[in-house]
Amino acid sequence: MIYDMQNADIVGEFRETTLNLFNAVSRRILYTEIETPYPDGKLIVSTTTPDGIITHVNRSFVEMSGYLEEELIGAPHAILRHPDMPPAAFKELWETVQKGEKWQGYVKNLRKDGGFYWVKATVIPNIRNNQVVGYTSVRRKPSRAKIEECIRIYPTLF
Repeated sequence: MIYDMQNADIVGEFRETTLNLFNAVSRRILYTEIETPYPDGKLIVSTTTPDGIITHVNRSFVEMSGYLEEELIGAPHAILRHPDMPPAAFKELWETVQKGEKWQGYVKNLRKDGGFYWVKATVIPNIRNNQVVGYTSVRRKPSRAKIEECIRIYPTLF
């Protein structure tokens, strides 16, 4: 289940929008311009079911997202979808991993407090008996140059 964001969770001035996600699901998004820098030497790791429901998160994921582990487990990974991310990026991600292939890209993630953080993401299908049984995503610190490139390019992809 994915819930609307709550005003009480947001830190600072925020904007509001509604994101249309998957299967006709929409979510009220509250977001700020506050960036949380990705810490050096950390990896954010999570696993999901084939339809993107989170089954495991590491401590770095919890810390960077601002959610409690209990809030993340069982939630759609789209809980992190920032409105600045073009839908085309996620379309490409899903098309790639559903074919059993690895995907890499740069993602602006939404924190529970309305802020954001950038990652360089690698999503790997977990395959058992020739069938995708889930996905593992590993995120690392992106270069500032790549972030700046994405900030320029992503608005043109909507």
